[in-house]
Amino acid sequence: MKAVRVITGRAVPLDRPDVDTDQIIPSDWLKRVERTGFGAGLFSEWRDDRSFVLNDERYAGATILLAGPNFGIGSSREHAVWALQDYGFEAVVAPRFGDIFRNNAVKQGLLPVQVDPELARALLDAVASDATLEITIDVARGTIEAPAAGLEGAFPLEPFVRERLLNGWDDIGLTLRYEDAIDRYEAARPSWLPATSGAAPA
Repeated sequence: MKAVRVITGRAVPLDRPDVDTDQIIPSDWLKRVERTGFGAGLFSEWRDDRSFVLNDERYAGATILLAGPNFGIGSSREHAVWALQDYGFEAVVAPRFGDIFRNNAVKQGLLPVQVDPELARALLDAVASDATLEITIDVARGTIEAPAAGLEGAFPLEPFVRERLLNGWDDIGLTLRYEDAIDRYEAARPSWLPATSGAAPA
């Protein structure tokens, strides 16, 4: 996955609490076998309402989603993360996340930014009144800022999660850090044991 270091962009204010993964990507979309194309299904049931915020042209091209508390609750659904990323979001800011969603997000390089409720409310209000407001999120520093609105704050990240995002390590990338050790182990294995890569021994 791509390294996540600093995200700067405009935001969409999704001022709703308790958004679950079925609302993020309805189950009808889970029949797809690819990991791409899910952006079209993002909040698809809500997007039928012309007044829904994603239908507001002022927020077209925004890369940060501002959400209410308990974002991403419900069933484990990696498709929810894929849909958000495919639509163009690089980060989601909320006072609280569903644990499974948060775990899925960091594994795919979607940054979950958990801020205190007061800052979350202030950001939602600021972006609702000014769609051009720019927000900067710094992973290394653990900070979020909207200078033009006079807003700033911090968000927690476990050291391992921070390192993973900064280096762009998905699960495969984490394993490949030990590629040399794996190659040495494989080269020293008795030839009669099952092969894990390449052709099996004759």
